[in-house]
Amino acid sequence: MDTLELLAHPVRLRIVHAMRGERILTTAELCARLPDVSKAMVYRHVDLLATGGILEVAEERRVRGAVERRYRLRQDRAVIDADMVKSLSADDHRRGFATAVAALVAEFNAYLDRDHADPVADLVGYRQHAVWLSREELGELIGGLRTAIVPVLANEPAPDRARYLLSPILFPIEEPPGPAEAD
Repeated sequence: MDTLELLAHPVRLRIVHAMRGERILTTAELCARLPDVSKAMVYRHVDLLATGGILEVAEERRVRGAVERRYRLRQDRAVIDADMVKSLSADDHRRGFATAVAALVAEFNAYLDRDHADPVADLVGYRQHAVWLSREELGELIGGLRTAIVPVLANEPAPDRARYLLSPILFPIEEPPGPAEAD
């Protein structure tokens, strides 16, 4: 399987999210982080991600006669690069978007299913805004988002930090005006 195919499944995408931040986890620990997914499914998808090179074995140890593997995410393999994006068909984009949305919905449901979920106290947000932007303004907006997001991607776990899933979604919702309409 290629990277796109490996990441184009909601459970595998959620596993990748859970592994980010240089975490090293066993499959059992991943099961605990994805309580709404069956253990068999987590084990199957971890195996696919490891076989495909997205996850790698960081450590192995014997536990009661069995081998316990601890996995880490290969950041360099868990990306869809610009060249791959350029080669995608409209159907590939549909499938990728559907996967991202399915993973997002599953993560949100898992959050709400926690005993102490408190969307108000946790500052949960899911607003959508329709904005008018020129190509230049769009570039500035994307640059501003990158400027805000990239530094916090390097944050390490700390006692006062919680992990948040941030999913910027951006696409035009109308055709741009043609030359005659722009006048």
